Amino acid sequence: MNTLNLLAVFAHPDDESMGMGATLAKYSAEGVDTHLICASRGERGWFGSEEQFPGPERLGQIRTVELQNAVRELGMKSLHFLDYIDGDVDQAPHVEAIAKIVTHIRKIKPQVVVTFPPDGNYGHPDHVAIGQFTCAAIVCAADSSYVDPQGLAAHCVSKLYYMVDGENFINLVAPFMGDMTFPVDDQIRGEFPWKDWMITTKIDMAEHCIAAWKAIQCHQSQLSTLGALAELPSDSAASVLAMQGTFYRAFSLVNGGRKIESDFFEGLR
Repeated sequence: MNTLNLLAVFAHPDDESMGMGATLAKYSAEGVDTHLICASRGERGWFGSEEQFPGPERLGQIRTVELQNAVRELGMKSLHFLDYIDGDVDQAPHVEAIAKIVTHIRKIKPQVVVTFPPDGNYGHPDHVAIGQFTCAAIVCAADSSYVDPQGLAAHCVSKLYYMVDGENFINLVAPFMGDMTFPVDDQIRGEFPWKDWMITTKIDMAEHCIAAWKAIQCHQSQLSTLGALAELPSDSAASVLAMQGTFYRAFSLVNGGRKIESDFFEGLR
């Protein structure tokens, strides 16, 4: 069989490690080629004092290096940036953004793609946007009449997953994180945990949580967002991360049903 390829598509440096680092490390260790598309370089993600803010360009450079280091810790095969500005991903020209992702899909030829769910996990507009762009790109990539900027052959993705946070995980981390709400326009948005019955896929990645914690530590500029979790010893942090690994199978061409699956590649191996 051809090489198994897994493509994750997220908005910011750190989404991959904090969201599903152990899952990515697990598949990398098993010989699956894991790839990452990141929509921005995190230019506005500064949580220190205003006086110490290095500016968007410099912060983007810092976070690019942090992500490159995290990708190495996770054993991933490739990293690609769409080069939209952090906080403005939802303002990106949708035709252009979709075309960029289509090109990567057709080059990488993933059987499985993972991205954000429709609510962006907690309502972040960049998360919502990249999830929408990715879903559209999967459709376009499979359409032989769609011409991407490099004129590549069509590729049909077999399975699409949303990275979701289950109730057990959110209930565990909420006391450490404090207030997880934030304003968007005239609304307050925040985490909306997925109930157990909504989760289609649980990946057992506990033995790879130390690798995920090392990848998270690469994102030094973002550790303050973890609150007290950032201060945990590695073994304790790994125990928390082991509560992740929950996903929603948005579509599959190769399997289905109510039984919770334990492998992205079920029906493909």
